[in-house]
Amino acid sequence: MITTLAGLPDAEFDLVVVGAGAGGMAAALFAALRGLKVLLVERTAHVGGTSALSGGTTWIPMSRHAAAVAPEDSLAAAERFLDSVVGNRSAASLRRAFLASGPEAIATLEDQAEVRFRPYATHPDYEQEHPGATLRGRALEPVPFDGRSLGADLARIRPPIPEFTILGGMMVDRTDIGHLLKLTRSLASLRHALRLLAWYGRDRLAGRRGSRLVMGNALVGRLLAALKARQVPILLEATVQGFLPAGAGVGGIVVAQGGTRRAIRARRGVVLAAGGFNRHPTRRAELLPVPTPAHCPGAPGHTGAMQDLALAQGARFGTGADQPVFWAPVSVRRRADGSTAVFPHFVMDRSKPGTVCVDQTGRRFVNESVSYHQFAKAMLAAPADRPANPCFIVTDAAGLRQYGLGMVRMGTRDLRPFLEDGYLVAGASLAELAGKLGMEAATLEATVAAMNAHAETGVDAEFGRGTTAYHRINGDAAQTPNPTLGPIATAPFYAVRLHPGDIGAATGLDIDTSARVLAADGTPIPGLYACGNEAQSIMGGTYPGPGISLGPAITFAYLAARHAAGAEPAGAGEVGAGEVGR
Repeated sequence: MITTLAGLPDAEFDLVVVGAGAGGMAAALFAALRGLKVLLVERTAHVGGTSALSGGTTWIPMSRHAAAVAPEDSLAAAERFLDSVVGNRSAASLRRAFLASGPEAIATLEDQAEVRFRPYATHPDYEQEHPGATLRGRALEPVPFDGRSLGADLARIRPPIPEFTILGGMMVDRTDIGHLLKLTRSLASLRHALRLLAWYGRDRLAGRRGSRLVMGNALVGRLLAALKARQVPILLEATVQGFLPAGAGVGGIVVAQGGTRRAIRARRGVVLAAGGFNRHPTRRAELLPVPTPAHCPGAPGHTGAMQDLALAQGARFGTGADQPVFWAPVSVRRRADGSTAVFPHFVMDRSKPGTVCVDQTGRRFVNESVSYHQFAKAMLAAPADRPANPCFIVTDAAGLRQYGLGMVRMGTRDLRPFLEDGYLVAGASLAELAGKLGMEAATLEATVAAMNAHAETGVDAEFGRGTTAYHRINGDAAQTPNPTLGPIATAPFYAVRLHPGDIGAATGLDIDTSARVLAADGTPIPGLYACGNEAQSIMGGTYPGPGISLGPAITFAYLAARHAAGAEPAGAGEVGAGEVGR
């Protein structure tokens, strides 16, 4: 239940969770399911964090859903896969704890709460060339949720990225998009589309946001419903200003909300789940490459403030990750209200036929069909004489119409707004487009000619585009002989500028297999836990598959709650619970 500091009946709980993204909400729910008295604290006006903006995909090998779509999979195969991709970039013990407890976490949410998942028929691991990779079964998606059941609290969920919705706010997932693309050719798809439109129409008439929640919003909505059913108090727009001591550890927090400031005792400890350092005023520049990438499509609450408090408590930051963050190429555009849209280019355009990505000289620098993390890594690794930060994704009139390009959706008729503000760059010829992009015409023309030759043979001899199942699934199955390769030949030609964007922190606080935060000497700090992007990623800064942030976040939230439920209450601290100022 959403409440205020002034509305709390007392200031003593078993567990306090800081951060109301999926990891923090799951930690609070798991603790409540174990009978603990829990308080959830969020610094922004919405619950959901970046999880609400995401696809909501949750990577959990060998969940109860795996057998339905991947009966051949096993925990041994998943461990072999992670060992190959991640290697020594994270502790193998943490990965094993994740693999062992992830299925238990999902089963607990589904059996004891209102949280539901489903497997997608084909949802492959990204790094298909590694042993143990699968095409399905490990990535779970939240089942769509009717947000009307939340009443007024529906408005408390962080809205999705507007550019990922249609008709000004209607959320759609991959299943919906498939039906919308076929609505003129399939009676079943037409019925599905009409149901979506009718539902959204009722929402608009009622004056509320879209209430059919999908993807990350569905996961957050289900977690919120479960927390409400168990009357877990949630503080919004509340800032944690410090920890309460309990011996050598943490026994609570000092929190401010509006004009009220109170000390909240936490008998079993505090869970940090505030999203990590992505918007930290100095750590961002310290950890990210130089020049520091400017664009992060994540939620605004990831300030790293709780990590600062943990470090002051003696915690240590993890080391050894391949990358400090998880990356994606993004395009940027000013919205009508003056805000900035940062649009992640995940799979909708880079792998489609009739596209090519080029550096600032007009040459290819990467296989366009690799994962978004690998793509942005290649942008940052480009040599100084061939810079790719930013780079450009290029297509022709046919490709733009059929597949879209970033924020320009497929089938868009009026391109003028995108052309006038410079988001979309057009040229009547490749030479004209090259001139507008500041590159040699002959170089871009040669690059496109080579791509057209690859499309004809189906073989990308330069970078191997379309050589793995992951590449091909994100292409267009109707395109032969290679679903990721098609001609770029129909004038005019178009380009969108891409920047590297960080979509989540991979570097964070070191934890153990119970999600306890570790001190500099490697021992746990009593009463202090961390999960989600607040903790050092068990993926070691690599990106093996879809949902590799949310899967570990939920699993280590489960492990933190399980440990806290069995932990001895923290000792008496130096500051008593209660009101310490207004």
